[in-house]
Amino acid sequence: MYQSISINRKSTTLLALTTSLVLVLSACSQKEQEKGQAQKEQPTSVNYKTAPVQVINPEYEISVPAELKPFEQVAVYAKVTGFVQRMYVDRGDRVRKGQLLAVLEAPEMQQQYLSDKSTEQKVYSDYLYAKQAYDRLVTASKTTGAVADIELDRAKSAMESAKSAYDASKAGTAHSSQLQQYLRITAPFDGVITQRNVSVGALAGTGSNTPLFMMAQSNKLRLTLSLPEKHAASVHEGMPATFTVSSQPGKTFDAKLSRTSGLLDQQDRSLTLEFDVHNPSGELQGGDYAQVKLKLKRKSPSNWVQTKSVLNTQSGTYVLTLNNNEVKRIAVKEGIRLDTLTEVFGNLSPADKIIVKPSEEIKEGKIKK
Repeated sequence: MYQSISINRKSTTLLALTTSLVLVLSACSQKEQEKGQAQKEQPTSVNYKTAPVQVINPEYEISVPAELKPFEQVAVYAKVTGFVQRMYVDRGDRVRKGQLLAVLEAPEMQQQYLSDKSTEQKVYSDYLYAKQAYDRLVTASKTTGAVADIELDRAKSAMESAKSAYDASKAGTAHSSQLQQYLRITAPFDGVITQRNVSVGALAGTGSNTPLFMMAQSNKLRLTLSLPEKHAASVHEGMPATFTVSSQPGKTFDAKLSRTSGLLDQQDRSLTLEFDVHNPSGELQGGDYAQVKLKLKRKSPSNWVQTKSVLNTQSGTYVLTLNNNEVKRIAVKEGIRLDTLTEVFGNLSPADKIIVKPSEEIKEGKIKK
């Protein structure tokens, strides 16, 4: 009996110790949970690396494709109808301005000229007769009552009419003579014959759509290129350029801006530039494709940021500013890229601080430092 009472007391003591231990562990666990929850509720300190906006105006270089064209290029047609009598040049011949290229034959033009010349001589004789008659009446009118005033006026009118007829006839003769001059085909400028499309005996003239020759100026060329819209404001008068052509690898040629279109092309939003290239030795050929390097510079400074600071998203392009512990998302439009910098246009000021590594997870608003 005493043994049973002793066992019961030991069990009671063990149960009490176990219960106390469970209560202590439970209290500790609850404190740790409350501490963890408090840590979660406490705001986390955020520190973003920033860089200032750079307001600069650097010179930059771009490379664009271009085309070399003859400074002047023309299709030589016959202005009057006739048969080709002689040909004096062929493809590849270099010619001077005014040089005779071909001669046409049209006998009916000679006959027309002779007819007009004969008519001119007859009308001129009529004019001389009317003038002499008027001069005589003028001399006779000096005697009072010898010639009536109406007769003098009639003679003067006849003389003036004959003079007008003579002038018209003389103009007709000059027209026939000029048409004969068109039978001689001459070069309109110094250049090279690039095509010869007819032979001796062929009919040429206003009824034919085929030119006699194609010729181009080779001692002076046009270097033509299309400059993208974002660089159009950097163009200035006399801007230098260097270019290469694939037919002469390793050689570099120089040129200066001669003219621009002045307006952007509505189809590809580009500005057409032309550089005059002197080519007295004929080293370059019209029609070559070229690669042009341009050194450009804005007319005034603009805002630049680090390239990695520009955030491109589906909704647009942005930079994130951090001023007075407040994050703002500013919409921008990209301009030129230069090394590690990118030109941006937007509502920015030189005092703004730009977050260097932005992300879409960064929200606008105040942050805790």
